[in-house]
Amino acid sequence: MNAEQYEAISRPFRAHPVALHALKAVNDGLKYLCYVLYPVLLVLLAVNEPSKLLRAVLTPAVLFVGLSAFRRLYDAPRPYEALEIDPLMYKSTKGKSFPSRHIFSIFMIAMCWLAYCVPMGAFLLICGVFMAAIRVIGGVHYPRDVITGALVAILGGIVGLWWLPLSWF
Repeated sequence: MNAEQYEAISRPFRAHPVALHALKAVNDGLKYLCYVLYPVLLVLLAVNEPSKLLRAVLTPAVLFVGLSAFRRLYDAPRPYEALEIDPLMYKSTKGKSFPSRHIFSIFMIAMCWLAYCVPMGAFLLICGVFMAAIRVIGGVHYPRDVITGALVAILGGIVGLWWLPLSWF
């Protein structure tokens, strides 16, 4: 993505303050939805399917720590740093753009829900696609950042939540 492409995708939101407000509200709403739904899932697992609880805690935790360590070492600049653009969403963070932890998190929570309740997991996957688009339109991530964050969560979720033998947990 270059500055001209960013301006093209952000232009409709700059031209309509209500749309810009909605974009930011949906971004925040999706973050808070995850903050609520992940602990709810953990409680439901503890009560109804305790054998799945450890996987639902350790898989996201191990992947999140690994992803965070990689981001720190790789330290990719964010679009608003590299492209000299005026982003729709402001962050004080410099670097650490690749991969997106917000997108990783929503997709990882979706994968955990898929292992317990497919409809809720599918709903959260759809929410993740919306959040990924918002993060790119907002100017805080490149498409590669959000795609990679989603893929790490999906592939890591498949391995950690379904493929690894239960004895590993």
